[in-house]
Amino acid sequence: MNENGAAVRRTAFLVTVTALVLGALVSPNVPRAQAAPATFAHPGVTVSRAQLDFVRGKVDSAAQPWKGAFDQLLAGKYASLSRTPKPRAVVECGSYSNPNYGCTDEREDALAAYADALAWYVTRDERYARKSIELMDAWSAVVKDHTNSNAPLQTGWAGSSWPRAAEIIKYTYTGGWAGSGRFATMLRDVYLPEVINGSHSNGNWELSMTEAAIGISVFLEDRTSYDKAMATFRTRTAAYVYLASDGELPKTVPSQNLNTRDKIVAYWQGQSTFVAGLTQETCRDLTHTGYGISAISHVAETSRIQGQDLYGTDVGERLRQALGFQSKYELGAAVPSWLCGGSLNQALGPVTEVGYNALHNRLGIAMSNTRTLTLQNRPAGSNNLFVAWETLTHGDNPA
Repeated sequence: MNENGAAVRRTAFLVTVTALVLGALVSPNVPRAQAAPATFAHPGVTVSRAQLDFVRGKVDSAAQPWKGAFDQLLAGKYASLSRTPKPRAVVECGSYSNPNYGCTDEREDALAAYADALAWYVTRDERYARKSIELMDAWSAVVKDHTNSNAPLQTGWAGSSWPRAAEIIKYTYTGGWAGSGRFATMLRDVYLPEVINGSHSNGNWELSMTEAAIGISVFLEDRTSYDKAMATFRTRTAAYVYLASDGELPKTVPSQNLNTRDKIVAYWQGQSTFVAGLTQETCRDLTHTGYGISAISHVAETSRIQGQDLYGTDVGERLRQALGFQSKYELGAAVPSWLCGGSLNQALGPVTEVGYNALHNRLGIAMSNTRTLTLQNRPAGSNNLFVAWETLTHGDNPA
């Protein structure tokens, strides 16, 4: 090799090394191109085996709040062993589920499958595992499509619950699940295509859709889809919750073309004063804001189980600020005139347990408003969409 060739190779080597070093020094607030683990952890969607073992031990010893939360789950309609699944080939959901052709049935059957999976794990009563399988098999044999204007959101909501149930059953139930392959095909062919490319609608849509895509990707062990959904999630989370470090205006999703102050203010429901913890939908109502916050917490929890802890990044800080800001007003604090014209539509929902446990209990961050609201709402039940029994699964859970 001549000296010129050697020099070229040395230069290329130095460039490569420099790139690797710079990549290692990139701020943790910058989304990584690849987030999927080399090997997926199972069960690993929102709740891990260690967390489930903690819950089972607490329920067995009748410790509170877990025993009360589990009793609430068993007494509710979702864990009923007499439940009959109501699958449809085409689920048609218009705005606010009008028309509602299978929308409620699908969401609630998915939640029921998850409730039964939790009941199975805690009790080891095989009837619950078999009921969960019955629900999942019924839908995987029939459903082919979601249509009308709310199809992406509907698919996101149901698609967030199905993998939670499937992960627990496939990886902990020893009685076998012959239909798991067909269920995986359903997730891959019917659900994933509807949610993987995100949404230009309100932020809670895309956050719920990416939650579904990430959970489905874990079950399918699809690293490419996991990485794509996680990148979308990081961008949307930054554009959903404002931090002072964002500057004068909130961050935006580039493809939405929100390139002027007026456009951003209009997208943020007319809110023109931005403070830490304000979300893109706070001035719409706290209910939809709660959907977004919940999806952020669910993805962060799944990501932690899969080996990439987002709680120490901007995702965790945005979640902390959003929980604290919304909790303050949910608890009854006076709404200042600069915020949403001095009036807020409340009803945040049972959405604080996962984030509070991760940020306060694991990381030791003081979150007084979120703590007060969380304890006040225990045991947290379900919002009948995609949030379910998180006092049971995540309340003061160190695992």
